[in-house]
Amino acid sequence: MLDVNLLRKDLAHVIARLETRASPQTFLDVERFQRLEAERKTIQTETEQLQARRNALSKEIGQRKGRGEDASAQMDEVGGIGARLAASAERVDAVQRELAAMLMALPNLPDEGVPVGPDETANVEIRRWGTPPTFDFAARDHVDLGAPLGLDFETGAKLSGARFSFLRGPIARLHRALAQFMLDTHTGEHGYTECYTPYIVNRDVLEGTGQLPKFKEDMFWVSRGGDEESPEQYLISTSEISLTNSVRERVLAADALPIKLTAHTPCFRSEAGSAGRDTRGMIRQHQFDKVEMVQIVHPDASAAALDEMVGHAETILRKLGLAYRVMLLSTGDMGFGASRTYDLEVWVPAQNTYREISSCSNCDAFQARRMQTRFKNAQGKNDYVHTLNGSGLAVGRTLVAVLENYQNADGSITVPAVLQPYLGGTTTLRA
Repeated sequence: MLDVNLLRKDLAHVIARLETRASPQTFLDVERFQRLEAERKTIQTETEQLQARRNALSKEIGQRKGRGEDASAQMDEVGGIGARLAASAERVDAVQRELAAMLMALPNLPDEGVPVGPDETANVEIRRWGTPPTFDFAARDHVDLGAPLGLDFETGAKLSGARFSFLRGPIARLHRALAQFMLDTHTGEHGYTECYTPYIVNRDVLEGTGQLPKFKEDMFWVSRGGDEESPEQYLISTSEISLTNSVRERVLAADALPIKLTAHTPCFRSEAGSAGRDTRGMIRQHQFDKVEMVQIVHPDASAAALDEMVGHAETILRKLGLAYRVMLLSTGDMGFGASRTYDLEVWVPAQNTYREISSCSNCDAFQARRMQTRFKNAQGKNDYVHTLNGSGLAVGRTLVAVLENYQNADGSITVPAVLQPYLGGTTTLRA
């Protein structure tokens, strides 16, 4: 959530930054905001005047009583002021709730250094690593390569519908090996604490990280036994949600920062806005696994933490020997809560292109303000932390990349050296 003081002090600047994402009318009803702000200021001024008048009357009442004089008129006026103050407080609360609802619908402001553009066409390539493999045979895609190894979309569709998969045998073992390798690297080399989190969370948790209220249609939600009166609950679309919210409504000690958390979880996305995209294979599924990284840091450290997190995701790709590139996303391509985002895109031979495999974002204080997560600063005052999140990596897409980049002419898959210990020393996967 944006700091409302930003809008009060320089509304034109906020609109200009939002406009780099999309039309400002999409995000902020300026006329309504200004009307509510004017009403809030008027009530605040009237409240201060009434409080001053009540204080003066209270003093006068005391003086009159001390002199033995009648103070009933002053006391009646104080009673009337009390009723007016109560009504003003009730109206201020209503105005503040309206303002808060408006702020909850606003995306984060892009960092000044983010390239301005409408979509992914304005993203900027930062660097590349590795050389895409060449084959002396016709490269096959992961669907054809995976089928003999246990990748089964037919059973997944029979059980749950389109965009679900069923893994068995060698392919299931490879999938598990990838997740374990990622967790071991992030915990053993990068200093993250491994977590196991709920896969179902409450509505206010999703509001904390920004998935709600705007993106409900992208979520799967559940009810308990069909009870319509039970609270709304949702399947997580990423463990960023549960990891980041683990510090919600807390005031942290400054020396507890940074907090670095990681988890391997399934992720559930309805993909409401992606009809017709990547319908073949594992690139875009309703259920997929991901190893997530989250950092909770001091505001002064978040820019460096983002670079560090990108490096942690890169380490996984480098250890796997997969060619990739790093892209700085434009204002029109960033997520709702991000102020700055880097995507890592891995080479996918069958598509002859790079595809996103990790997204690392700095959210500044945007999520912390929604979650009310603060720390004691050097002056002893409560200040908002900064939050960051990144994929380290998407397990299914990494599986796709390993299958396609390490394929052999006979359809077997050479197992990357770093994964062999997780597969009992197996060097090649065969049907």
